[in-house]
Amino acid sequence: MSTVFHPGRRRWIAAAGALAGSHAIAQVVPAAPDVPGIRALDEYRAGRGLKFGRVKLVVPRIADNGNAVSMRLIMDGPTTGDAGVRAIRLFSETNPVPLMARFDFVVPPPRVEIESRIRLAGTQRVVAIAELGDGSLEADVASIIVTLAACLDGS
Repeated sequence: MSTVFHPGRRRWIAAAGALAGSHAIAQVVPAAPDVPGIRALDEYRAGRGLKFGRVKLVVPRIADNGNAVSMRLIMDGPTTGDAGVRAIRLFSETNPVPLMARFDFVVPPPRVEIESRIRLAGTQRVVAIAELGDGSLEADVASIIVTLAACLDGS
């Protein structure tokens, strides 16, 4: 028993293979996260743009209690020379004191990885900003749902 291939069928198979190959090569470029309008953050930025991709802020999507929410911040790539980290700041969208944490480095660390707990006054977005030696800013934004709010009185 022999199988007969028709020219139309071959063209269809070749076109399907080319289409599948083009999807495998295409890259999806994520959009920059929506940065909340926080006055303290805007003052700190002083018109400087934010780059996204190197800083990764990891918080749980849902926190049962805003009094102690786990937070992890990691920065990829080189962290020395002009790319060295001078400071890292965490800003809160709804806390009474928007600047939640500040880490200043006299000497840029060879690796940036910070684990801590933060207090959150309800559901919000948290912004992490890393200031590099050349003055540029790397950032990440994380959203978190808080079921029981904390720090409502500014403490």
